[in-house]
Amino acid sequence: MVPEELRYSPAHEWVLTTVRGTVRVGITDYAQTQLGDIIHVELPLVGDSVALGDPVGEVESTKSVSEVFAPVAGEVVARNGALEDSPELVNSDPYGEGWMIEIKLADASAMDSLMGANDYRKLIEDA
Repeated sequence: MVPEELRYSPAHEWVLTTVRGTVRVGITDYAQTQLGDIIHVELPLVGDSVALGDPVGEVESTKSVSEVFAPVAGEVVARNGALEDSPELVNSDPYGEGWMIEIKLADASAMDSLMGANDYRKLIEDA
């Protein structure tokens, strides 16, 4: 499942522009499938500055621990507190209730460097 309205990073994060002018970030369905059952999610704090490509959290599954990377630069303005008690939301609804953080973009043109749905599909088909 690769929703058309999202943008994607090569590290399997998705990005959605919100009506508030921020972007919401999570990991893709492909990524959560590769990880398996997610048992813990660690996220940055609201107010943290993030740079493109920097680690912004960790996802721990029954198989491994994987870093989540910032697909854009900016300031963290929200985090999904529901993941503290229910990390499995990343498995059950990666593009909805399993979102991770919202970022106020440092530069709106950063969205142009992310992949569209077709390019992301090709990336995961070739993996």
